[in-house]
Amino acid sequence: MTDTIINLESVNPIEFFGVNNGKLDLLKKKFPLLKILSRGTQIKMSGAPEQIENAKEKIELIIQYLERNGHLSENYFEQILGGDDAETIDNFVDKNPNDILVFGPNGKTVRARTANQKKMVQASERNDIVFAIGPAGTGKTYTAVALAVRALKNKMVKKIILTRPAVEAGESLGFLPGDLKEKIDPYLRPLYDALDDMIPADKLGYYMTTRTIEIAPLAYMRGRTLDNAFIILDEAQNTNDLQLKMFLTRIGANAKAIITGDPTQVDLPRNQRSGLDKGIRILQNIDGIAHIELNEEDVVRHRLVKAIIKAYEKEHEKEEERNINHHH
Repeated sequence: MTDTIINLESVNPIEFFGVNNGKLDLLKKKFPLLKILSRGTQIKMSGAPEQIENAKEKIELIIQYLERNGHLSENYFEQILGGDDAETIDNFVDKNPNDILVFGPNGKTVRARTANQKKMVQASERNDIVFAIGPAGTGKTYTAVALAVRALKNKMVKKIILTRPAVEAGESLGFLPGDLKEKIDPYLRPLYDALDDMIPADKLGYYMTTRTIEIAPLAYMRGRTLDNAFIILDEAQNTNDLQLKMFLTRIGANAKAIITGDPTQVDLPRNQRSGLDKGIRILQNIDGIAHIELNEEDVVRHRLVKAIIKAYEKEHEKEEERNINHHH
């Protein structure tokens, strides 16, 4: 049996213990074998050494989080307690406060978490147009949306425009009556979900009603010049040559654009070629246009996702080889 005392001087104890000790109860539930007492700004624990070590590690993470953000919802408190993988911890405790792009609702911090995501942030700070290319799950859309939200919050732009080429539905999407959530066509949904993580719901509703934030299929961009805006063209591998050119030439004064895409997942009809490869190729050496490649190292999903992507890539290489041999 060991005893240990942890001081909470650096944070607001009420934030740590929760209203009516709600969070303290969660802590006790998580470590049922420990005796945990709270005294003023101290926590006293007694029990088996390895249990105490484990609890201490979690408590220190929570303290670190509170020192940075001042507030921690019960939900997040529980998530930090429950997270045994480095990822959860990574999610909540920031190595470098400067990496934070947005403080989302209930204390979630949104930041660039991988080397290439950080490159994407730097590229966007230094260039008005950035191509971010890579497989699904590499955080390219999410990082792009975070950059847009940051620019709006810092009043660098007056509006955010998020767009995707609507492939499945053809480009003829009429907007249906119904509330905001229903109005967002399922194809544009991932963009909305990213925003949802970064802007409180009521504020997001307001931004969308006032069209400060606009989510629309690419077809709606025709004939408009987009100034003072942060514009994201997502899933750009599904644009044809003309659409991509049309989009790039719409960018107006004081606007920034990020074009994201995954050249390996083209959903265009057979007879149409993706305009993305060509766009990237011919815009290679223009000052003010940056190109960032993300890869499976940037996948911040379940560790199995990385393995799955690798397996498919291997197979893809084999197929390519077979095709080449077949043609010769």
